[in-house]
Amino acid sequence: MIQALRGTRDILPEEIVYWQLIERTAKDILSKAAFQEIRVPIFEQTALFERGIGEATDVVGKEMYTFTSRGGKTSITLRPEGTAGVARSYIQNKLQAQGGVQRLWYTGPMFRYERPQAGRQRQFHQIGLELIGSNAPRADVEAIAVATDILKALGLKNLSLAINSVGRGEDRQKYRETLLTYLEPYKEELDADSRDRLERNPLRILDSKDQRTQEIAQDAPKIIDSLSDSSKKHFDAVLQMLTDLEIAYQIDHCLVRGLDYYTHTAFEIKSSDLGAQATVCGGGRYDGLIAELGGAETPAIGWAMGIERLVILLQELAQVSVDAPDLYFVSRGEQAEAQALTLAQKLRQSGLAVELDLSGSAFGKQFKRADRSGAVACLVLGDAEAETRSVNLKWLASGEQSTMTQTEVLQGIETLKNKISALH
Repeated sequence: MIQALRGTRDILPEEIVYWQLIERTAKDILSKAAFQEIRVPIFEQTALFERGIGEATDVVGKEMYTFTSRGGKTSITLRPEGTAGVARSYIQNKLQAQGGVQRLWYTGPMFRYERPQAGRQRQFHQIGLELIGSNAPRADVEAIAVATDILKALGLKNLSLAINSVGRGEDRQKYRETLLTYLEPYKEELDADSRDRLERNPLRILDSKDQRTQEIAQDAPKIIDSLSDSSKKHFDAVLQMLTDLEIAYQIDHCLVRGLDYYTHTAFEIKSSDLGAQATVCGGGRYDGLIAELGGAETPAIGWAMGIERLVILLQELAQVSVDAPDLYFVSRGEQAEAQALTLAQKLRQSGLAVELDLSGSAFGKQFKRADRSGAVACLVLGDAEAETRSVNLKWLASGEQSTMTQTEVLQGIETLKNKISALH
């Protein structure tokens, strides 16, 4: 039997309702904040991610799904994150020529080769936001506020905002030297991955999950002490505006995020209900990315939410019910089944949700399925009804029944809708 590949999974109807709730909620809040959806390809040239994310990162070095085009000329990668593709689209489609700030959002699958676990798959899904064209601290805060609004609207609890500043490139270079000086005496005590990062990307050591490395990192010099005056001013303004919006935060001096393109503000929103995979939203400012990819110097900030992790939290929080049809249509007999199909289509076109039983099985079995469907009422059409072009309407909760012509059903559609709405 052929099965789904490791790190991928099917999302079945009983779970998809959570996904739809997340997507509806996010779309509603993002639209109210004037963000517009953008859709970019699932695969791109590998060079986009090598230049944008950084060749020294774990994502590029270890986790990307990369292959060569059939002609053998182009290296192609399944996107491991969404920001680089949006930045490429911004440049290629000359969105900066439209003037002002571009407020964009996206959703879809991403791909990383890593060890699968709860809330982390090799094919995973994100909702992301990119606010391109403003270097103002309030842009950082607006992005964080919109993410907070989405999570609150979903009813999630036990969330916390961790925030830090990684400054400009020159700030990070200054801090890199300070950090290396501190870490060198501990080299042999670091975990293997961190020893490998020591020369390539020492800031990522601060984000290690190894217990001993974390202990060492806790006493490391803080990047905030290496920030220029302008970088400190930007960060202080962000913190003040978060306070003004009554968004609680904690400064996490070890928070650097895993991608090279981050500048200034970096943040994560975490849930204590998720265990090791606690981050549900992460992002930050990336003022140098668009220029690195060949565009003009353009400031930007963005974030991404992991949908799988949000689903886990929603499942723990409350049961979301599957949308039930308004009407369940039971029919048997050649003429009756043909009339049932026609009437069901007309009812759907009038705005009602109708499930048509296609089994052709005995009425008793169809009635049982009608009860399980969650429908408010059941329409019944057999040979006798087909002869007179009538239909029986049965209200499933009360058992009340009535017979009417099919024309009368359609003429009384508004009355039918109102009663169904009251009983749902």
